[in-house]
Amino acid sequence: MEDFPSPRITLRQVPFSYTEQPGIAEPGDREKLTNKHWNKDKPEFSHIVNAASLAMPYLEPYLIQSMREARPKITDPVLQRDLDLYIIQEATHSKQHKKFNKTIGDAGYTSVSRIEHTLANDYKKLWAKRSLRFNLAYAEGFESMALAIGHMLIEDREYLFGQSDSNVASLILWHFVEEIEHKNVAFDVFDHLYGSYFWRMVGLFYASAHIFLRTGQGYRALLKEDGLWRNLNSRWRLVKILLHIFHRLIPKLARVMKPGYHPSKLTDPQWSEEWVNLYNRDPILASRLDTSRFKEKLPVSLVG
Repeated sequence: MEDFPSPRITLRQVPFSYTEQPGIAEPGDREKLTNKHWNKDKPEFSHIVNAASLAMPYLEPYLIQSMREARPKITDPVLQRDLDLYIIQEATHSKQHKKFNKTIGDAGYTSVSRIEHTLANDYKKLWAKRSLRFNLAYAEGFESMALAIGHMLIEDREYLFGQSDSNVASLILWHFVEEIEHKNVAFDVFDHLYGSYFWRMVGLFYASAHIFLRTGQGYRALLKEDGLWRNLNSRWRLVKILLHIFHRLIPKLARVMKPGYHPSKLTDPQWSEEWVNLYNRDPILASRLDTSRFKEKLPVSLVG
């Protein structure tokens, strides 16, 4: 058996807890549900994140299924190893988001089951009706988008997550630290098997359009249940947060479209490396970030 360098992709079990979130109400408690969100200053951003989270237990098994189908066709043992680690990381993401998503449904949001049914049906159809080339292009497109989003969220963490509930902020930021960590895998698998710029662009545009469409439908449904969708102040806050996000995200997506793009050429944010060092020192600290101190370097003190 040949020796290969130690993989950079690390398998982690982060001890997240969602049992006492100030943004989650008791089932049927409409007053609390209407007035509280895990980011109390940005309820619209709370629901953008919630809607995106609802997709993860359906998207990530689809990505895993595509990678498993591709694995026997891969001739590079190093890439096979990275693919295996990627699969385990994505399975862990799916498990954690499923736990968090249950709290959204338990809070009384009746639209959750409908949103989840739509997402499950989407990915079932994609797998059944599309080729492996398309499914891997979708996987690569999603991972490229996720890498861009990860950089954006980390760079803008104080604005987006400052003073928010530590449990949810820590979950989302952990997820994207690991998206940054395994940034090369989907690209290299697709390139190894197909190496088509055209199909890479098809995957990027299809995956981005699909995720943005379903996320938009999701947060609209959640905001309607809160009674905020027709509230002009809420609608203006939503517009501002979306403009803020896309103003920072579009340049990061644009670089993905360059023919010579490879994710390894992008420098990882320093904060993601600090998070890894913090986790290696103390996983509990990494799972309970102090969102009032996002200006500071990690490690930060345990909250709660």
